[in-house]
Amino acid sequence: MFYVVFFLALLFEFVNGFTDAPNSIATVVSTRVLRPMSAVIMAAFLNLLGALLTGTAVAKVVSKDIIDFEAVTLPTLAAALLGASLWSMTAQRFGIPTSESHGLVAGLIGAAVAVGGWDVVVGAGTNKVLIGLVSSPLLGFTVGLLLMLAIYWIFRGVRLAIVRGVFGRAQLFSAGVMAFSHGSNDGQKTMGVLALTLFLAGRQQGRAEPFIDLWVIFLAATVMGLGTAFGGWRVVRTLGVRMTKLEPVQGFAAETTAAGVILAASRFGIPVSTTHVIGSSIMGVGATKRFSAVRWGVAGSIVTAWILTWPGCGILAYALSKLFNWIA
Repeated sequence: MFYVVFFLALLFEFVNGFTDAPNSIATVVSTRVLRPMSAVIMAAFLNLLGALLTGTAVAKVVSKDIIDFEAVTLPTLAAALLGASLWSMTAQRFGIPTSESHGLVAGLIGAAVAVGGWDVVVGAGTNKVLIGLVSSPLLGFTVGLLLMLAIYWIFRGVRLAIVRGVFGRAQLFSAGVMAFSHGSNDGQKTMGVLALTLFLAGRQQGRAEPFIDLWVIFLAATVMGLGTAFGGWRVVRTLGVRMTKLEPVQGFAAETTAAGVILAASRFGIPVSTTHVIGSSIMGVGATKRFSAVRWGVAGSIVTAWILTWPGCGILAYALSKLFNWIA
């Protein structure tokens, strides 16, 4: 069972990189600043660096502050990981951006409740997740809108060709920072699950609680980078083309906003959805052109998928946890 859970954790990390690649590259591809393959290679490399170089605050929250690690079993973790992975792959198949972060947390809670009841849910980490759930999309939309308005004011009177040239180059930087920030937050979540798996299997002897080893950090970061390298092009089209038409200046504003919100959350150990943040940032930036510039029908379907992730993954993981623990 240890090897099964370990494999499922790596599968989830690969799916995370695969389906979340658009978070880093949707805008830079849709504005034609970078070719798709160049954007994917850049995102994969910077996702790896972000996961390696930004500490383990989020990983520690996932490993010991969401569910009582002493009350769960390896089959419980298997159910949480498989439930979240199935949900994410199904959503990606239909081109719907979904949150692996919230899918994982909902899966952990649903699977743990199946074996230990609601008493196994730890308030400290769950509250951090809920704070990120509510605040990060609001910050993404608001800051994206305000930053775009500020750029319009600063560059008023400047010829459009010059603005496009300036922000075409600037977007290379903002897309890179966005990819780095994605690795800094999303990369850590599976590190926490891997550490918890090792702890429950007795592979961290002498430890009173799960510990994030250096090799775990490197392994998780590498697998997520590989997942990003394979990319999810249906979601690129949804975020970067179908939701609103982006110019390089809007792409820069959306990426800069999202990267800032995600890096701040990583600093304080708050697991957030990079999908939620970049999606809401694109909405905020697009709304500055005119309210109708955002295709709110597409945006509404994305928000609906975000909302359904919690009960969907929770119920799926609950059922799988009952099954796996019965078999075990």
